[in-house]
Amino acid sequence: MPEGDGVAESIEVLSEHTCFGGVQGFYRHASREIGLPMRFGVFMPPQAKHGPVPVLFWLAGLTCNEETFAIKAGAQRVAAQLGLMLVTPDTSPRDTGTPGADAAWDFGTAAGFYLDATAAPWSRHWRMESWITAELPGVLATRFAMAKDATGIFGHSMGGHGALTLALRHPALFRSCSAFAPIAAPTQCPWGVKAFTGYLGEDRSAWAAHDATELLKGGARAPELLIDQGLSDKFLTEQLHPHLFEAACREAGQPLTLRRHAGYDHGYYFVATLIEDHLRHHQRTLTNR
Repeated sequence: MPEGDGVAESIEVLSEHTCFGGVQGFYRHASREIGLPMRFGVFMPPQAKHGPVPVLFWLAGLTCNEETFAIKAGAQRVAAQLGLMLVTPDTSPRDTGTPGADAAWDFGTAAGFYLDATAAPWSRHWRMESWITAELPGVLATRFAMAKDATGIFGHSMGGHGALTLALRHPALFRSCSAFAPIAAPTQCPWGVKAFTGYLGEDRSAWAAHDATELLKGGARAPELLIDQGLSDKFLTEQLHPHLFEAACREAGQPLTLRRHAGYDHGYYFVATLIEDHLRHHQRTLTNR
């Protein structure tokens, strides 16, 4: 939401908890883009008491919500040390009354894929990209001490897809990016084909704009990327395709560190193991040290 429109955003506090000297809170606001109330979490590090701090948007995966990362990733301890604000948007609109929204775990509710739907009936409320990139930063700025020129984005699985595509589509907004086990070539996997057919329609020519691998081929670029992938991930072969993204980065000259880890699966034990590396990657990039 643009600043200076004279209307203060109303943020409802759902809960707040002292955490590592900072505050982990969960909130709700009436979203103009979505047309419904939307929930999000914020961890404010102790440094925010003295001035604006860099902010990282975490995009969660299928079936998750705004609480998942805050509860499972163990990120607050290191974020408090580094002075990083963590924002966790919900993964889709909820209670929309849209027919079929709750029919499957990988499409509809909790499966927004971080894009703006163009096909009915999803186009009415499924406007996740606009909510996260155009509206939510302004909403946050009305209450939280965030350094607006130091914003990064990262995520897991569907959220890793979202982090990569939004960083590539909005390079002026996101100055750092990383991902855990991202859906790296969604136009070439069942999850992506299902989501894009439903949200964007049958015309595949529109899908490439929301596929990180295809965006690279089309000339989009992002800051240096960090991706971690577990080799015991049951979704690796059919759904994730990091090798396709890696090849596209190599061809495009896009800086990428892709690390493969034996024994790790797709879950949050994997995320928690490596979250400190990702927070430090963002902190170095956003503060240039």
